[in-house]
Amino acid sequence: MSNQQGTQMRPNSEPNAGEYGTRQTDLFDYDAELRLHNELFRAAARVGSGDRVLDIGCGTGQSTREAARAAVTGSAVGVDLSAPILERARQLSGDQGLPNVTYQQADAQVHRFPSAHFDLCISRFGAMFFADPIAAFTNIGRALRPAARLVLLVWQDRDRNEWASAIRQALTTATAAPAPPTGGPGPFSLADPTITQGILAAAGFTQVSFTDVHEPVYYGPDSATAFDNVLRLREYKDLLANLDTATAEQSRTRLRATLAAHNTDSGVYFDSRAWIITARRH
Repeated sequence: MSNQQGTQMRPNSEPNAGEYGTRQTDLFDYDAELRLHNELFRAAARVGSGDRVLDIGCGTGQSTREAARAAVTGSAVGVDLSAPILERARQLSGDQGLPNVTYQQADAQVHRFPSAHFDLCISRFGAMFFADPIAAFTNIGRALRPAARLVLLVWQDRDRNEWASAIRQALTTATAAPAPPTGGPGPFSLADPTITQGILAAAGFTQVSFTDVHEPVYYGPDSATAFDNVLRLREYKDLLANLDTATAEQSRTRLRATLAAHNTDSGVYFDSRAWIITARRH
């Protein structure tokens, strides 16, 4: 990754909410990690002043709150499976005085949303984990009014995302851990445009389009902070937990070296590729 990518300015979005979240909790700070992606995603969402917005896999709610600010006479509903994450989202929304935001702990694949209610459904890296994606998007589609818009941000293939390959390689050896599974729910399940277009078409969506997003992801202002942040992620904590003491320490040493190699004047960055997917409810 070039220094030019690493020195891009922080988007003019929710001020310090993500960084504050990391300091106050043990939650991984996805808002800081994705700060460059988020500006492009928000522009693609084009939330209208009167829109009723559904945010799938909302996490701590940055995208939900940004939608609510734009939908001044509308509303935004964030949905996520995690109670602790939603507790943080509600706290931030209350602190920021947003009366038109609500959050629901629910599985969007089966939750009974109000029928034909929402004008827009968004999801920032939250729609790749459904056990049955056709059933999930069909269910979400029922909650959208006719011709309502769907805007997703999803990862492209693993081999196009340096953060996924470099960090895992640092923490594993050829025999330390099995290769990550392919197919099924996971961060790269919507990476293939042909497969994803088929899923959305089967779920009742049309006008499906893909826009390439090539921005780095951010792990902290320096390699020491990035080390702590990476080990907040369950996948990597689990990898280390399955190693003996000596092998785990070797893995930590390799991780520190990898993060140091990606340190720039403005923080630790890894290259990434994503899609912004847009579609309309039939």
